[in-house]
Amino acid sequence: MYIPAANRISDPARINEFIHAHGFATLVTFGKEGPWASHLPFILDEEDGGGRLRCHMARANEQWHHFDSHAEVLCIFLGPHAYISPSWYSAKVAVPTWNYAAVHVYGRAKLEDDAFLRKTIEDTTAKYESKMAAPWRMPIPEDYIASMMKAIVGFSIRITRVEAKFKLGQNRSREDQLGVLAGLERSDALESLSLARFTIAQSPVSS
Repeated sequence: MYIPAANRISDPARINEFIHAHGFATLVTFGKEGPWASHLPFILDEEDGGGRLRCHMARANEQWHHFDSHAEVLCIFLGPHAYISPSWYSAKVAVPTWNYAAVHVYGRAKLEDDAFLRKTIEDTTAKYESKMAAPWRMPIPEDYIASMMKAIVGFSIRITRVEAKFKLGQNRSREDQLGVLAGLERSDALESLSLARFTIAQSPVSS
């Protein structure tokens, strides 16, 4: 990923926080017929040695067969993004752009056993149910769970390297950055409002 110095994020704590918050990612692999992408929810385990990602996918999805190649796979975690109008800048000469935040995680994928799969399902469900006003707690018969698990596979990705880019106008003047924030906050688009909140959280420009 092309990352200008002003947009590069190197702090592991900030990167991990981003992955935890934006866990629905695009997994990219390469098979005999070319690239393949799936959109999946990932769990990040922060461990010594770089950490790992945990996930599951449908057994009918051919992508898990690519893990046998031992080649690196890529997970793309995308945060809020939005169009930026030059009319929001104080600078008189400017062009449109797009601001966004993204983290690319590379690693080695491998299939895991049923115990790993069960824990990954439970952890993924608990993570997202915890945000509900009334978290789902309905018990499910074990025979039903067993039959459903036969239709999916669990896998891990041992992280080998990470690239993080937060393109939030860091190269612009403070006046331009404040103008962008004001423009985003005036928008009725949810992504623009999300980007405004993310930008404020990441930058002291609004203080």
